[in-house]
Formats: sequence, structure tokens, C-alpha cells
Amino acid sequence: MADQTKDLLARLSDLSEGAIQRISEAPGADKAVQALKGMGDQINELQRRVRGLEELEKRRTALENKVDGMAKPKPRARATKAASAPKKPPQP
Repeated sequence: MADQTKDLLARLSDLSEGAIQRISEAPGADKAVQALKGMGDQINELQRRVRGLEELEKRRTALENKVDGMAKPKPRARATKAASAPKKPPQP
């Protein structure tokens, strides 16, 4: 059983190596390989930008909270007793 498995895996390995070699020899394969390499670079750049967006999102949330805090009306100071005491009517 182990020999059959090794034999099968060896055959699959040989077939895949042959297929890869034929693909690399096909016309236009160089362009396809370059395009795939370029896509990898573009994906890395996209990941870098997305990480930057997370930081911007945090900053935006902090600023929104700050603006909301500034927009709320401030509570009035409590009036003193002298200011809140009823005024006496003027004497004629």
C-alpha cells in the first residue's frame, strides 16, 4: 500500500512538473508571469493602504467625538442668592 501511494505521488509530481514546463514554454507565458508578479506587488500596496485607512478611521472617530462635545450647550452657572432674591419695588 505504501509503495502504491509513493508511486502515485511520484507520478503526480512528474506530471505536474511536466505541465509547468510546458506552460512556461508556451508563447506569452513570460507576459503572464510578469502580470502575476505585478499583481502581487499591487496587492501588497493595497494592503499597506488599507492599514493606513484604519488609522484614519480612528482619527476621524476621535475628531467627531470632539466636535460633538463642543456642540453640546454648556450648563449655566448657578445663580447666587443675591442675584436670585426678589427685587424690592421702588418707593414713590
